[in-house]
Amino acid sequence: MHIVLHAGVHATDEDRLIKCMLKNNEAFGKLGVAVPGPSRYRRLLRDTLHAMSEGAPAPDAREVLLDAILEGDPPDRMILSNDNFFSVPKLAVGKGVFYPGAEVKLARLRALFPHDQIELCLALRNPATFLPAVFALAPDTDLLEFMNGSDPLNLRWSEMLGRIRHAVPDIEITVWCNEDTPLIWAHLIREMAGIAPNTKIIGGFDLLSEIMSPAGMKRFRAYLKAHPVMTEIQKRRVIAAFLDKFALDEEIVEEVDLPGWTDELITQVTELYEEDIFVIQRLPGVELIVP
Repeated sequence: MHIVLHAGVHATDEDRLIKCMLKNNEAFGKLGVAVPGPSRYRRLLRDTLHAMSEGAPAPDAREVLLDAILEGDPPDRMILSNDNFFSVPKLAVGKGVFYPGAEVKLARLRALFPHDQIELCLALRNPATFLPAVFALAPDTDLLEFMNGSDPLNLRWSEMLGRIRHAVPDIEITVWCNEDTPLIWAHLIREMAGIAPNTKIIGGFDLLSEIMSPAGMKRFRAYLKAHPVMTEIQKRRVIAAFLDKFALDEEIVEEVDLPGWTDELITQVTELYEEDIFVIQRLPGVELIVP
């Protein structure tokens, strides 16, 4: 079985991806793709992985889990999503790195499903906006306590991905920049479901409708109707053009308001993030989806 795990990161899609997948559950099921409801596996998987800190899983652990998660025969592909898979927001930063326990959780998942193909999917976000957003999700009221001694100028997503690759080298990794998600939304749905690029899906423009004005969406859909044959690249260019004209500023402009964070620091962190993305593009075993 091909198991696709969408593990966030925090403060990226807020479960929009899995909700869109669930809209297509019936159609995907006919293609051998299962999208179980999150309530069937999130707590169960969390408790199982936690118990594995005391020892190896039982020989029948995989079958027991699948019986609880799935209905009917095992599919060819199963999609799971949980932005708390690595940790709760409070522990998203520590020891000077992003998600210090990520590789441990994935190693345990690999032990649970030793003969299955596992693919990790992650949206990455500019630390200049990620850190304030995940801090807002955490119970901490003190930024220094939340950062746990980490310097925002030294945090790298490539470091986290490198740790994961070293710990579980046979797990496939697919990542994208959260800032690009509106342009590649439908592609992400199809990519995670493992279906053909031209397969019709429900909700392919769900995210776009949240950040574009109603008038812009109306004109956008009219344009698509008038131009029914377009490549994926052409669609992304059209989306970018419509967003340039009809985007809702309050939905796309991200204000950073953290004590001690200057405009200069925010610029530095952003530039380092952009450099880090180039590093990630060259990481072996990591696929970066770009518009």
